[in-house]
Amino acid sequence: MALNKKPVTGMKDILPEEMQIRDYVMGVIKENYRKFGFTPIETPCVESIGNLCSKQGGENEKLIFKILKRGDKLNIDAAQTENDLVDGGLRYDLTLPLSRYYANHANELPSPFKALQMGNVWRADRPQKGRFRQFMQCDIDILGEPSNLAEIELILATTTTLAKLGFSNFKVRLNERRILKAMAAYSGFEEEQFDLVFIILDKMDKIGIDGVKEDLLNNGFAKEAVDKYIALFDGMQAAENAIAYLAEQLGDYLEDGVAESLAEIKDSVSGAVTENFEIVFDPTLVRGMSYYTGTIFEIEMPDFGSSVAGGGRYDKMVGKFTGKDTPACGFSIGFERIITILMDQGFKVPGSGEKVAFLVEKGIAGERLSEVIKEAQQLRKEGWQVLLVRMNKNKKFQKEQLTKEGYTEFKDFYREALKN
Repeated sequence: MALNKKPVTGMKDILPEEMQIRDYVMGVIKENYRKFGFTPIETPCVESIGNLCSKQGGENEKLIFKILKRGDKLNIDAAQTENDLVDGGLRYDLTLPLSRYYANHANELPSPFKALQMGNVWRADRPQKGRFRQFMQCDIDILGEPSNLAEIELILATTTTLAKLGFSNFKVRLNERRILKAMAAYSGFEEEQFDLVFIILDKMDKIGIDGVKEDLLNNGFAKEAVDKYIALFDGMQAAENAIAYLAEQLGDYLEDGVAESLAEIKDSVSGAVTENFEIVFDPTLVRGMSYYTGTIFEIEMPDFGSSVAGGGRYDKMVGKFTGKDTPACGFSIGFERIITILMDQGFKVPGSGEKVAFLVEKGIAGERLSEVIKEAQQLRKEGWQVLLVRMNKNKKFQKEQLTKEGYTEFKDFYREALKN
């Protein structure tokens, strides 16, 4: 029986053309983030099952690839539940591993610590176009900085990086989890109802304000609370400054300084940028991760139907490991979405150097082959990319394939003489 040559469902093989773009994008991201003081780190792809199932990852905890215990520890007969059989799992994001990493190494790291992490994560999701079970994530995080300087730096670093990759006219959407909760409390919703209210609010871009109102009523919420909630959004639309309007309306329901901090982030980023993008306050932005405690943000791009980057503040997660809360904030670029956009646009890697292919007739050997190799080495020293391969019988087809890979010049080497 022949082995299966296709990748496991939800995984994919990456062909050379895409891999070249991925390498280039990773290089741009790393170079730009280093300029903002972020330090590359790496964490294992496997985390303990207790960490992964600690109610930090929201719906992603239902998508964990779990790893069976090994040897004597695997006792199938005595197992009562699935978790009796497993002790680890593949990470579903990079934030939980980073929090464990920081909790373990905080005494060896500067404070605040600016981390850059790129690596694959795994989710047992339903595969579809543009969504895989293994995919690359690219995160920057600042740990130990309680002020909004962390948010400002994260947004500037990420938007600058996207601009370096040739993107423009995108929109940074900004909100605050404490504002979301204050709006719900002010309207009269009970705290245990907040999650459902936010799930419905998150549909605003698809069903509109009237759809949100109808959905809230259909879920049994009191009409008085729903009307008061919807009135906040109507009032913000009419207000010249939506953040200031909310702060005034919510009064004591909103913690002191929250609105002012959010406005400062928006104004500071707007005043510092030279790239072509817009930063806006969006009171409908929710973001699904349960670990967010403060500011949240996303980046929308016209070339893609959803966000291409997102993040926020998660001041409680490190404390789950240490017992002491640590200020933390992060931003993640949707690496696979960026690659999809670039591939669809027919993106070509700039400044990759001239590529020449040496096609060497199969009979060439000995001293003649040494001469060809020396010539290839010399061109490589001069900055050329040189591919040294044996000549196929169908040389025309061979050159057509190499042209698709970006080779612009060819040298044919024969036993008798050199022919260009």
